[in-house]
Amino acid sequence: MGARLRVVLDQLVHVVDPDQASAAVDLARGLIATAPSGCAVDAIVPAGAEVPIAGVGEVRTLALGRRELAASWQLGIAPGVGGGMIHSPTLMAPLVRHDRVHDNDQTTVTLWDLRAWDAPEELPKTVVGWQRGMLRRAVKHADAVVVPSHAVAERLSELARLGDRVRVVAGAPPHGFAVPSDAAERRAALSLPAQYVVLAGCAADLQEGFRGAVAAGVDAVVVGVAEGAEPRYAELASAAGLPERRAHIRGALDTADRAAVLAGASVFAATGGSAGWPWRAVEAMALGIPVVAVDSGSHRDVIADGGMLVAADEIADAVAEATEAAAKRLRVLAADRSRAFSWASSAERLWGLHADL
Repeated sequence: MGARLRVVLDQLVHVVDPDQASAAVDLARGLIATAPSGCAVDAIVPAGAEVPIAGVGEVRTLALGRRELAASWQLGIAPGVGGGMIHSPTLMAPLVRHDRVHDNDQTTVTLWDLRAWDAPEELPKTVVGWQRGMLRRAVKHADAVVVPSHAVAERLSELARLGDRVRVVAGAPPHGFAVPSDAAERRAALSLPAQYVVLAGCAADLQEGFRGAVAAGVDAVVVGVAEGAEPRYAELASAAGLPERRAHIRGALDTADRAAVLAGASVFAATGGSAGWPWRAVEAMALGIPVVAVDSGSHRDVIADGGMLVAADEIADAVAEATEAAAKRLRVLAADRSRAFSWASSAERLWGLHADL
């Protein structure tokens, strides 16, 4: 009988992080598509969840909903889960004592970013506490902790004693991420102008991005802003010299709207430098949008030569340059770099990890 890899899909009903929820489903599809001969992919889900993924084998539906499960697993209580090879695409995992040598039980988890440690102000306090608690459990019980870049691995090694259990497996853009046929209509519905740059980063990092929009003579669009935080971003734009009417602050967007917004951008600028997977930058590269980013470890690992990496105080000048002389070259570089990432490749590496264990 072949091996069965059991994947935790905890956000099918209650989505906590849209990027990670999407990545979990995409990874599961990749694992199914790349499964070695005789191997299969099963799912572990909270109560009330249905698995919309063709090819999944056994589905273990637990008695608790997602919220209750998160609290239970944080305490190390994981009834009904069972053993075998388990991978969670997040820290949400049944991290309990098990015997890998004699029972062939394995538990691995993925840690996408380290904001809970390096930028806790960006997250609710409850999320920070939960993530830190789950990493402590991972140190005790995980057979491997998967991170998306070598920079995250290096920083994680400073935070937790995991030794050689840290493994690097990159992410990828959402499956089928492309410009929707009604992109112009979607941008109009979001009241976006004809020319703009898209900015990503926490509020404290965005001022240089707003200055870049001023230097380039275009508007600025910020997506994924938490509800109620819009006035703060508008104030930052104004302080950078960008009138409030030219700062378009938007909340979380679905995949198609996000693709439409990115496709219409002159430049995408990643102004934050914390250790983590740069979701929006990877999406921008997939669409061939010029990318400007703060020169950080994660951006060097992921964006590499697919964009302009500059010091934080050089973002404004780089945005202006990327909208003019360097635009054509940066579009080609971004598209080329994006081909380095796919969920099939990530899945193959994850199968290899479990085989090594």
